[in-house]
Amino acid sequence: MVVGSNPAGHTMLNDLGFDSGSPRGGGGRKYPNMVKITGTYEGELHCTAKHEPSGNDLVTDAPRDNQGRGAAFSPTDLVATAYATCIATTMAIMARNHGHELGPVRYEVTKEMTATPPRSIARLAATFWLPASARAVPEGELERAAHGCPVHRSLHPEVQKDVVLHWES
Repeated sequence: MVVGSNPAGHTMLNDLGFDSGSPRGGGGRKYPNMVKITGTYEGELHCTAKHEPSGNDLVTDAPRDNQGRGAAFSPTDLVATAYATCIATTMAIMARNHGHELGPVRYEVTKEMTATPPRSIARLAATFWLPASARAVPEGELERAAHGCPVHRSLHPEVQKDVVLHWES
């Protein structure tokens, strides 16, 4: 990985190892749909973050099984949350694209961590209970949307990703 620095002396690397301010690194121009999130590590394994577009705040805390208090979502809990909410939102978009409102969808997601270091997410299992109105969406479209959501596609291939859809009468 190449380490670069800007005139202020800050190191800025993108995921390819290029200085994000360099012409080769793109300086953020390659991905125009950027969202800015700012935050602070508060100490005691606790962080705060602000979603700049909305101004909403959230906090994270390390889990009890990793030296934390478990007082809030852990960073990997947020990945599991993002997985489930992304699937629900993507299915709702698919339904809307077919002229239907999906209606209320209930979901549950579980996260399993690897048993041996280094810690990482081993499995995410999401279950969704779809309302009867979801049957108006052409067969297979909601399943395709669930497996094609951006978070699902962004997760490492070694993460087992399970999705179960229950159709209510």
